[in-house]
Amino acid sequence: MVTTSEPGTATPEAPAITPDPDLTTPPTGASAPGSEPAVAGETAADTKPEPVRSTRIVLVRHGVTAETGKVLYGREPGHPLSETGVEQVEATAARLAAFPIAAVYSSPIERTRQTAAPIAKSHGLEVELLDAVIESDAGEFTGQTFADLGKLDAWKAVHRSPSRFAFPGGESFASLQARTVTALEELAKRHPGETVVVVSHADPIRAALVHYTGSHLDHIDKFAVSPASVNIIEVSPYGASVLKFNDTGGLDELRVPEPPAEGEAEDPAPEPEPA
Repeated sequence: MVTTSEPGTATPEAPAITPDPDLTTPPTGASAPGSEPAVAGETAADTKPEPVRSTRIVLVRHGVTAETGKVLYGREPGHPLSETGVEQVEATAARLAAFPIAAVYSSPIERTRQTAAPIAKSHGLEVELLDAVIESDAGEFTGQTFADLGKLDAWKAVHRSPSRFAFPGGESFASLQARTVTALEELAKRHPGETVVVVSHADPIRAALVHYTGSHLDHIDKFAVSPASVNIIEVSPYGASVLKFNDTGGLDELRVPEPPAEGEAEDPAPEPEPA
């Protein structure tokens, strides 16, 4: 044992501590400072934790334009949906019409606003613009054809190491991912227990899917996001799940079954199929 006294001398006794009357234990039955008063007859076993309410975020890519797949138009104004694109988004709106959607958000660019409009209309909602899910800023590459871009050494870096790439005079993929995910997390906090639609572009949606599947940003090219496709993530305080990815078909398996009417028995569980 180490002491502060000289060897061979006794360690002086510590002075007695007198309890502070303000810090004494409260009398039996009193609540601790800052705690809620106990309810008569209630025990710890009777209290139930608040249910965890997750948020379903439906990520929809805009429909095709006349230049989709040909020109990197980025945030360049114009480029409305083509006739085919209009048909695509109307079909997507029809697929989502049966779902209880609380809000519809959209990138401020024309083609995404055109995509969000019929979805919002089918639910009696107004489109809310969300700058954070806008298309990536392609900088000096804006307006160039993909055929011409493919000849540039700088363009090859997009596919070799997206996590380290930034458009000359524009935005990096890391920044794109950060702002998109931050916006989606804020929406999850704003809409607990609800379903919301976010209409965006291929790269922001792919960057979000990379994040929520725990993948690396260098794998972004492995995530295909088709025009007018539906991608659904479910975000809760404890984590997130990807429920739908690049879906352009039916969504019936995601519909929440309606509770049985009063006095009506629930449908029995289906018998297991033979092996």
